[in-house]
Amino acid sequence: GYAIGGLAVGEPQAERDRVLWRLLVEMPADRPRYLMGVGTPLDIAEAVLAGVDMFDCVMPTRHARNGHLFTSRGVVKIRNSRYTSDSTALDPDCSCYTCRHYSLAYLRHLEKCGEMLGPRLATIHNLHYYQRVMRDLRRGIDAGDLETRVAAIRDCFAAPASA
Repeated sequence: GYAIGGLAVGEPQAERDRVLWRLLVEMPADRPRYLMGVGTPLDIAEAVLAGVDMFDCVMPTRHARNGHLFTSRGVVKIRNSRYTSDSTALDPDCSCYTCRHYSLAYLRHLEKCGEMLGPRLATIHNLHYYQRVMRDLRRGIDAGDLETRVAAIRDCFAAPASA
């Protein structure tokens, strides 16, 4: 396979995409393509659409440690006061342990008081979310509707992040 590194180190997204697409057309399609360090859900979806097979990135865990949680409706910044009394689940479309057992208000409380359970629950959720995204993209490839699935991720993450 092939590892692609040195991207996502400060260049504009359009430039990164241009370089990535140019590289991918030169690589054999029958070999795995591994993109290092690119990690927003939208970046991953766009790279899968371009032909990338594998990724690694610290984004889901780093964002979790900083109170930013990826959901089917965008990014939730759990420190926001709007969640102080919110008894709903972080993401009603998610079946992870965090979403099944804890409310937004409790997750905010953990984050605000510095309780170490907070980042752990956030990490569980973010990693589960990324697994769901990748599963959905694989299903899109199998079903022949990858572009539709990528468009849904664009709609969710191309707009400014939610509070």
